[in-house]
Amino acid sequence: MGSAISCGMTRNPDVIIVGAALNGLAAALALGGTTARRPLDVVVVDARDPRGFASTAFDGRASAITAAARRMFEALGVWPKVVHHAEAMAEIIVTDSADPQRRPVLLSFDAEDMKGRPSAHMIENRFLYAALLAEAEAAPHIRFAVGSAVSDYRFQPGLAQVTLASGETIRAPLIVAADGRNSPAREAAGIKLVGWPYDQTGIVVTVAHDRPHHGRAEEHFTPSGPFAILPLPGNRASLVWSEHQAEAQRILALDDTAFLAELRRRFGDHLGEISLASGRHGYPLSLFVAETFTAPRLALVGDAAHVLHPLAGLGFNLGLRDVAALAETLHDAAALGLDIGSEAVLERYTLWRRFDTVATAAAMDGMNRLFANDNAALRLVRSAGLLAVDRLAGLKSMLVTEAAGRSGQLPKLLRGEAI
Repeated sequence: MGSAISCGMTRNPDVIIVGAALNGLAAALALGGTTARRPLDVVVVDARDPRGFASTAFDGRASAITAAARRMFEALGVWPKVVHHAEAMAEIIVTDSADPQRRPVLLSFDAEDMKGRPSAHMIENRFLYAALLAEAEAAPHIRFAVGSAVSDYRFQPGLAQVTLASGETIRAPLIVAADGRNSPAREAAGIKLVGWPYDQTGIVVTVAHDRPHHGRAEEHFTPSGPFAILPLPGNRASLVWSEHQAEAQRILALDDTAFLAELRRRFGDHLGEISLASGRHGYPLSLFVAETFTAPRLALVGDAAHVLHPLAGLGFNLGLRDVAALAETLHDAAALGLDIGSEAVLERYTLWRRFDTVATAAAMDGMNRLFANDNAALRLVRSAGLLAVDRLAGLKSMLVTEAAGRSGQLPKLLRGEAI
């Protein structure tokens, strides 16, 4: 893959996607992939070569793919390429204790609660990158212009324009910003963020363990934040370990032996001996939501639009909801001969996604603030609340439905339907 890949596209594309990571590639496939009924011409721009994203050294994370997101990947032709790398969550348990030897299960979801269908699968991001990129490279309506950063944005009445550092200029009716939490495209459009950083860092690492996990995902709430053990194929697990920033920096600076000793103190011995199966990564945690998801000739998706606490693993899935809603909005408008970058078209996308995003962000923020402390009275209330939920089948069923991404007004792709 050079600085640009041509697919025979000689005219201006319909959409410029800035960012070739997970949400950007998913957006490219939803708009111009081989499964699209009326594909739009798409150019994907990134300063980096996306082939380098498909490695543990680049990312190190794994994603919880909800049932709705799985249906979307099926509709995009991606799921068959990653299913053998996926581990179904057969059971989910929740505890509220920092002591790994004393963690009574306060809330659990098993096969009966999930009605025989896992609410999510765990997949390492490197496999998702590789599969999405391979599908996008095979699509004749998708072109890549990578290896050169965007040096300038122009949002004009009729067309948007990006100028690359290489000097290349690309124009289209719409720019889709999938360029991450520090989105230069969002900043160029003057869209502000609402939110705040947490005094927490998420430490991400993959471990191998002696005993099988049987597909069980564990969420242990501790005073410093959640400690999640998420099942991967084989006797491996992806850990998302929240610590206060200063403590996280100390832990991340340790050598492997000392780091593993700190990890064992929190992990426990229920899965036998553990060992490091990847390098460790640290991500600052925060809550930010863009004041608006659109501006003239611009739409935001994924982390460019919202950054959430990872305690429920919903961040990537929320981005896929953005992608699915935006793709359906644009395809519907194009079928009617409308200007896909017009304010009226983009307003439909904003209305579709804004409330869901704000509600989810508020819920994640509230849960993090409720559980990330060591107040004895609050601990009693939390434990009583989790135990009460565990005994209410109807409420548990509702939570499973929400976790699986089956609630709300789902776009067609999240229902498994081609657009």
